[in-house]
Amino acid sequence: MSEMDHQTTIIAIDSSGLVASVAVLTQEKVIAEYSVDYKKTHSQTLVPMLREITEMIELDMADVDAIAIAKGPGSFTGLRIGSATAKGLGFALDKPLIPVGTLAGLAYNAYGHGGWIVPVMDARREQVYTGIYRFDGGELVTVMEQDALGIEELIEKINAMTGESHVLFLGDAVPVYKDKIEAGMKVPFAFAPPHMNRQRAASVGALALTYYREGKIESADAHRPEYIRKSSAERELEGKKNADHPADA
Repeated sequence: MSEMDHQTTIIAIDSSGLVASVAVLTQEKVIAEYSVDYKKTHSQTLVPMLREITEMIELDMADVDAIAIAKGPGSFTGLRIGSATAKGLGFALDKPLIPVGTLAGLAYNAYGHGGWIVPVMDARREQVYTGIYRFDGGELVTVMEQDALGIEELIEKINAMTGESHVLFLGDAVPVYKDKIEAGMKVPFAFAPPHMNRQRAASVGALALTYYREGKIESADAHRPEYIRKSSAERELEGKKNADHPADA
């Protein structure tokens, strides 16, 4: 594609949550983006979506410089599917991967927001995957690293912090815990509107362009998802092992 000459071109993928999203972008614009939040699995949607947008824009894969991937946290199955897709592209094209924290990518949806940005993803077991971010001179700054917390613990942390006048919540855990957030928050806050409250591959890719310039890349072989906590299957297996081999009294 001639318009991509001399520009960094990135394919971005995010399947870390309920949304499956792919995008192709350069420093200047989002060439294509395809997002679906519907009753289908990522294994059904992700590769066909990617194929459709690359065919639609007649993308020459030789023009692609890197593959951006939402590395987690998030759905264990979704992260594995996204990771496998990104690694497959990286191997096939001999291109590096740019891992982007899922929550940082979500926060990037709110580029330019003047207060704190708090993405929350439903982690089940009465917890959320979350982090706290803000923008400083156009740069995304991490106030609190991504973690798995109880919603009450998160609210307490935010209320205890000072120096910011406004908090923006976004993510798929907002409808799950909206009542608790509204009841517990003691500082000004708002909920992001629909066009920016879920994962978008374009945001992952836009942040990845910054990382790419900074050399924050890795090989397809080296890439691993970042789960933060163990899957339910792993926890159940550990519980069974502990039951079979209890610690000495």
